[in-house]
Amino acid sequence: MFNYIVRRLLQMVMILFAISAITFFLFWATPANPALLICGRNCTTERVAEVNAAYGFEDPLIVQYGRYMSGLVNPSGRELGTEGSQEHCAWPCLDRSLQNGIQVTDAISDAIGPTFWLATGAAVIWLVTGVLLGLIAALRKGKWVDKLSVMLALFGVSFPTLVLGYLLVYVFIVKGGMLPYPDQANASPFTAGPVPFMQFYLLPWITLALVNAALYTRLTRANMIDTMNEDFIRTARAKGLGERKVVFKHGLRAALTPIVTIFGLDLGALLGGAVITERIFSIQGLGKLSIDSVLGNDLPLVMGVVLIAAFFVVFANIVVDVLYAFIDPRVRLS
Repeated sequence: MFNYIVRRLLQMVMILFAISAITFFLFWATPANPALLICGRNCTTERVAEVNAAYGFEDPLIVQYGRYMSGLVNPSGRELGTEGSQEHCAWPCLDRSLQNGIQVTDAISDAIGPTFWLATGAAVIWLVTGVLLGLIAALRKGKWVDKLSVMLALFGVSFPTLVLGYLLVYVFIVKGGMLPYPDQANASPFTAGPVPFMQFYLLPWITLALVNAALYTRLTRANMIDTMNEDFIRTARAKGLGERKVVFKHGLRAALTPIVTIFGLDLGALLGGAVITERIFSIQGLGKLSIDSVLGNDLPLVMGVVLIAAFFVVFANIVVDVLYAFIDPRVRLS
């Protein structure tokens, strides 16, 4: 098991390294001049030369990439700026923004909290709701409960997040007045308190949960129907086990195995930033940060957001692989 985990961790490092290299060189393939982005289009030639010297833009790309990666490899971080006006960037150093000069690590630290609460809350709702509806539909196959669950799943998966989010805002905030307008000060339960925190995230959670729960309902229903027709289920019933024990201990446990994989990847991707949902509900998370960095051609911010999003996805994949290895020892040999 230890060797299996080490192999997966090494694969994660290699994938993140490849993503960082591709992102870095793709950005520099664009015609944008980062020095002009920093000091403006009316900047003098002398000022452009100063910015290039301060940020090292005149160095070869491979040198700039190596300097950037040194802040991630070196445990002591690295120094930013030119001699005489340097600032220390602690590990993991992701450089500083081209737009406002703040360190990317600080910007991501401020944005990751709201995204974390958004992703985890929505994930719990859609997992519980989707699995429950899928289980009920499978156990009542062909009946009105099954048809209603399938209809709700189709309704949820057919609604774009953009439309659903604005619809909820109009119904519950603008027209109904049942919830206050989003206030970023309520994005943390430790500072805002439980009630404002729930009011802030309730509609974003529902928006993401409705879209994703539809998929989990259909998957759980299909897996559960297939599992309940397996030979080991018939054997369990032949031994005289109660129907509840057969369903929950044997059937549901086997049916949820593929759901674990999808849930881990979905949650990992969502932790990288739910762009549309954060935009609709004014959540200052990684999704909004990624949009601002792309629109501003801010390479360090783009690199930071891409790397943190890739880390969540790859790490979630590793966690799922390790869980599978505990469940099925044959996976360790793959």
